[in-house]
Amino acid sequence: MSKFRKKKKGMPALSTASLPDIVFMLLFFFMVTTTMRETSLLIDAPSLPSASQVKKLEHKSLVSTIYVGKAKDTKYGDKYNSIQLNDKIGTPEMVTEFILKAREDVAEVEIPLMTTSIKADKQSNVGTLTDIRLKLRDINALKLSLSTNTGSSIKK
Repeated sequence: MSKFRKKKKGMPALSTASLPDIVFMLLFFFMVTTTMRETSLLIDAPSLPSASQVKKLEHKSLVSTIYVGKAKDTKYGDKYNSIQLNDKIGTPEMVTEFILKAREDVAEVEIPLMTTSIKADKQSNVGTLTDIRLKLRDINALKLSLSTNTGSSIKK
């Protein structure tokens, strides 16, 4: 019999020395890659109409969004014809200034790729949407997207 026995070695303990480094690296990654909401809605969240064929927008950074619906503040009225441009309620005449200001922020090469997205409530006034489209046509902003929900609840 031997005087010295070999001890059975089990699995070594998991080293947690690098755990804080990994946690802070993940935290930093998510802080850098997360984008915050750019505008807060001043109108009620629009209940979008349904469509049978839907296509997603490709260049989200080149999209200017116009919201149309009922304003949360009663001083703008209680109808569904309020227009929100960034963080303020506007008129169809202010749409041209809104789009021209958005064009200043992008490179000249990307201006033809810019899209205007209209998120309008189902109950929005068609005249308001027509006014917006006419103002967009005046400044040659012809790429237009109307936001909808996917679904085929359209009655034929």
